Amino acid sequence: MTESWDPSGTGVLQLPSGRLVRGRGLRRPLPPGPAPTFAVHLLGKPPPRIPWESRWLRWPDFSLPGDRSQARSVLLEAWERAASERVEVACGGGRGRTGTALACLAVLDGVPSDRAVAFVRRHYAAGAVETPWQRRYVRHFTAGQ
Repeated sequence: MTESWDPSGTGVLQLPSGRLVRGRGLRRPLPPGPAPTFAVHLLGKPPPRIPWESRWLRWPDFSLPGDRSQARSVLLEAWERAASERVEVACGGGRGRTGTALACLAVLDGVPSDRAVAFVRRHYAAGAVETPWQRRYVRHFTAGQ
């Protein structure tokens, strides 16, 4: 088992189960402290190489994932790995796409989908999940397959 994130660390969201996931904007420097062991990059083009394991979801800015089935699979993997690893979810700015993905992780963790955006805005960033279609995506995201 890997040492987890510091719950008070920059961008760290604690899910109801106690899992910790860090959200981040890739245009900002890497926060101090340990590096992630697994990352999910939500970008319109392939991300730069990093020294830890990662997955790339094609997800253009202010939009939704290009492949929703792949998005569900990658987000489920991130949620599962967050139980024992340092998982980071990141897009360019760290708010819209990252907030949307974090809200989906909250749904996987048991937060009702109609409350997941509010949960992420309260515990991660007030401006998270930027567009109406991102909010709708979260409302229709379910914990079950």
